[in-house]
Amino acid sequence: MALVDYQVENGIAIFTLNNPPANTYTYEMMRELDEAILQARFDSTVHVLVLRGQGERFFSAGADIQMLQQADPTFKYYFCLHANETLNRLEQTPKLVIAALNGATVGGGLEIAMACDIRIAKKDGGRVGLPEVNLGVLPGTGGTQRLPRLVGKTRAIELMATGRLLSFEEAQEIGLIDYIFEPEDFFKQVLDYARQFLPPYKASKAVGRIKRAVCTGIEVPFSEALALEREFQQQLFESSDAAEGLAAYVDKRVPRFRGL
Repeated sequence: MALVDYQVENGIAIFTLNNPPANTYTYEMMRELDEAILQARFDSTVHVLVLRGQGERFFSAGADIQMLQQADPTFKYYFCLHANETLNRLEQTPKLVIAALNGATVGGGLEIAMACDIRIAKKDGGRVGLPEVNLGVLPGTGGTQRLPRLVGKTRAIELMATGRLLSFEEAQEIGLIDYIFEPEDFFKQVLDYARQFLPPYKASKAVGRIKRAVCTGIEVPFSEALALEREFQQQLFESSDAAEGLAAYVDKRVPRFRGL
């Protein structure tokens, strides 16, 4: 059984975390997720990635605690290192990544979701949070770094230090979740949302470079970020979609992008 189901549907790569009931992740699942990210990144027919959890109750409850409890310290260190590398790869992939939070999203599950670009939750579907402090550890897969970048330093420290879980509605109020969709046909609504970023409607290469410019630029000095922006812009000026977009503007017509 695949721990990460991978399929492509009309330009959208769909990753399903598949370890019910809670879709907890192991070293093996992280390896499969890493491979799926690479496959989608280099597939020219894929323009948007969507992550979800198997079932109705959980997106992911994070790392398999029994696995960690039984492992030696060296394995735990390298497990966290590999998981961080995988989520960094997801965050830096030059394609839009959407997390479809179909259920509870806690611990490492929220850390996966925070490495995505947009988080969409199912109304009344569950709660989110980083309760690792209750295990005597910290959120070690990027949680201590990504959460404050999303909600601010003070609020992030308070949430992680208390281990408090939030409803999806509370999480949206503080900027941790972007949208909440009705539970009926939830995933269909997510895919409908994702399609707006696909060709011919959007220049998906430009969307991807916007993402990369923001994700990388925010981590480096401003002058370096501007240099990165110029580099990406030059790449886009040389693309077919830029030629189409400029020509369509001059001709006063709707552009038909191809993702090239």
